[in-house]
Amino acid sequence: MIQLADHPDGVLLPVRAQPGARKAGVLGEQAGALKLGVAAPPQDGRANAAVVELVRDLLGLKRSQVELVAGLKDRNKKLLIRGVARAELGARIAALIE
Repeated sequence: MIQLADHPDGVLLPVRAQPGARKAGVLGEQAGALKLGVAAPPQDGRANAAVVELVRDLLGLKRSQVELVAGLKDRNKKLLIRGVARAELGARIAALIE
């Protein structure tokens, strides 16, 4: 199960990124984080930008609603999701994993 956490500005979503994947998409759940594959390489922040863009597209969010707040140089990242209730976000993520 994805370990969502409350934040004063929204909800924190833990993500485990796999840069350099053959195709972008949801790879499941790993250690309480949403595992995502992105085709972008882990250079010059390209993989980070691809992760943010993929989450935005998968969850149907606006660009201003998703922000990378931790894990700039790590596979384990934390994304701040604004404007979506924790329960709603959990339901959207559960639908992606199934």
